[in-house]
Amino acid sequence: MSNKAVISLTTGLEDAEKVTVAFLVSVGAAESGRPTLMFLTKEAVRLALNGVAVGVACEGCPPLPDLLRRYAEAGGRFYVCPICFDAKKLDKGDLVSNAELAGTVPMWKWIGDEAATTFSY
Repeated sequence: MSNKAVISLTTGLEDAEKVTVAFLVSVGAAESGRPTLMFLTKEAVRLALNGVAVGVACEGCPPLPDLLRRYAEAGGRFYVCPICFDAKKLDKGDLVSNAELAGTVPMWKWIGDEAATTFSY
């Protein structure tokens, strides 16, 4: 059985608590040594841009920049939906270093033939 983790996130900073939960799950998977991929769609695509994922969602919540740093340091990757990204007329030159524009076919290729643990937010 595969130990890969895929976390799908559709929400951006309009729901910072949901974003924080998705990042906590992703960081936990990556820091436990699982190959981890976050698939960002809809408003979540903006979170893969430098300087966007900022702030603290709630009292006691870790700051989003810390979660992004930990995720990258643990080898976590972002696949950013190119359709959603282009529809928002965003600049791919602004993507964080561990993000790339990649849709559902590359996501399935990354998962491969084995099962993966998935979460959706």
